[in-house]
Amino acid sequence: MTRFLDRVQGSRRGGETLHLDGERNRALETGRNRLLVTGAMFVLAFAVISGRLVEVTLFKGSANAAPHIAKSSADIGVERADVVDRNGVLLATSLPTVSLYAHPKEIGDKADAARKIASVLTDMSASDVQGKLRESRAFIYLRRNLTPRQEYDINALGIPGLYFEKGEKRIYPQGELTAHVVGLTDLDNKGIAGIERSEERELKGRHEPLRLSIDVRVQTILRNELVKAVTDFSAVGATGMVMDVRTGELVAMASLPDFNPNYLSSATPEAMFNRATLGVYEMGSTFKLFNTAAMLDDGVGTPTSTFDVTHPLEFAGFTIHDTHSLNKWATMSEILIESSNIGSARMAMELGIDRQREFLGRMGLLRPASVELPEIGAPLIPNPWREINSMTIAFGHGMAVTPLQMVTGVSALVNGGEFHQSTLLAHADGEAIPATRVVKRQTSEQLRQMMRLVVSEGTGDTADVPGYQVEGKTGSAEKSGAGGYRRKALLSSFIATFPGNDPRYVVLVMIDEPKGTKATYGLIQAHWNAAPAVGHIIAQIGPLLGLTPSPVDYDEPKKPALAVNAVAKGASLAEVE
Repeated sequence: MTRFLDRVQGSRRGGETLHLDGERNRALETGRNRLLVTGAMFVLAFAVISGRLVEVTLFKGSANAAPHIAKSSADIGVERADVVDRNGVLLATSLPTVSLYAHPKEIGDKADAARKIASVLTDMSASDVQGKLRESRAFIYLRRNLTPRQEYDINALGIPGLYFEKGEKRIYPQGELTAHVVGLTDLDNKGIAGIERSEERELKGRHEPLRLSIDVRVQTILRNELVKAVTDFSAVGATGMVMDVRTGELVAMASLPDFNPNYLSSATPEAMFNRATLGVYEMGSTFKLFNTAAMLDDGVGTPTSTFDVTHPLEFAGFTIHDTHSLNKWATMSEILIESSNIGSARMAMELGIDRQREFLGRMGLLRPASVELPEIGAPLIPNPWREINSMTIAFGHGMAVTPLQMVTGVSALVNGGEFHQSTLLAHADGEAIPATRVVKRQTSEQLRQMMRLVVSEGTGDTADVPGYQVEGKTGSAEKSGAGGYRRKALLSSFIATFPGNDPRYVVLVMIDEPKGTKATYGLIQAHWNAAPAVGHIIAQIGPLLGLTPSPVDYDEPKKPALAVNAVAKGASLAEVE
């Protein structure tokens, strides 16, 4: 009995133990499930809050921005494409930047906010900042293009109502060097001059760089020589170009004064004026090239045709005369070499108004130049076009064109007679280059022979470069002003092609109002300034462009400088060339 009672009591104790273990396990399981659910809820809540913070911070705008946190706006889209030279050298690029703006209505203590902001943006006064914050506008920029440090410090101020806007800033690594070609953008990164303006849509819609025809190496040489000429001769400005006569590509183009596009304040109207494409000028005796070519091409004359230059030419109350009288009947070659105004006028009389006008139209001189820039000047053409106009145009007065028109036209005269539209965009390798024949090949060859004599025997001798057979023409044109022409204010220019045995490039230098120096005996014609500058340019860029000098004997006899002898006799400066 005792054993039975013990077994019963043991069973009860075992049952109780088993019962207690089951309860404990169920409690543990319930607690574990509750913890898992609670943890899941915390994770979900954290995810929701994190997502909301991301949404508010990046996408929702100022109304939902967390207080005391300046916000960044969404990306602004595709970056503006880079601009490079023909060899891939960077001319313009965009860097990411941040601008600071405010919603003034969200800023409570504007005076306190202004003091704090001015403590970071030290070039702004607290009163200036406060004035902006007190404006009634809902949105106002406080500073464009912050530095990373400024962005961090502004953000650390914890001022509600301040926001950051992502953007890009245009940078021009070459500075002034390509200013008039590349141009610049405004504060909103929109093109306002040069390629930046004319190719605005192209630059906004592409990812690969826009490749220009400019060669930075040649551009550097050209600009350096222009700067030297302006400095040496105390000129008011200058311009120059180098064009590939086979393609119409501008390998270099510069205009002085210029500006640094990285600093918008330096872009004054005078500095932004592109003399190469926007300025229109009477080009003086360089225009005699077109008069001579027209005579040759229309069969009106030959290099040996003669014209009476024994005495001044009087016509319609005007008198045309030369400074160094030839006192004979001169050939067309001599008229160009000696730069005779009388001879050129008589040639124009033979050619006639209609043929002259038609020829100049063929050479692109009666319409604005076609090039990828917004700064394009229109030629000034006489209307009506009378016989006296025809005579003065023959030696570069009475009609004004841009230097670019001059370079493009002369390129056609020396490349065998084919006209190419000028361009600042590089042609692709193997690309067909559109061309229009404007003069016979024989005309081109005959004119180049005359141009070579201008350099070897005439006023262009200071532009000669051994091995390159430079061919060219000087021009010194009096500038017009109130009451007529200003005798001592010249546009001095020289245009040349090289190498003479197979022309590849045309080079132009034009100097605005050069002054005489002791080294030039006080003389200011192209013989003394523009022609030597072209010679210096050719001597440097010839080897650089892979043009090997030819082994030609250059011990050719040179005549005394015509400009020196003529001016010594009291001649008008403009009439020398």
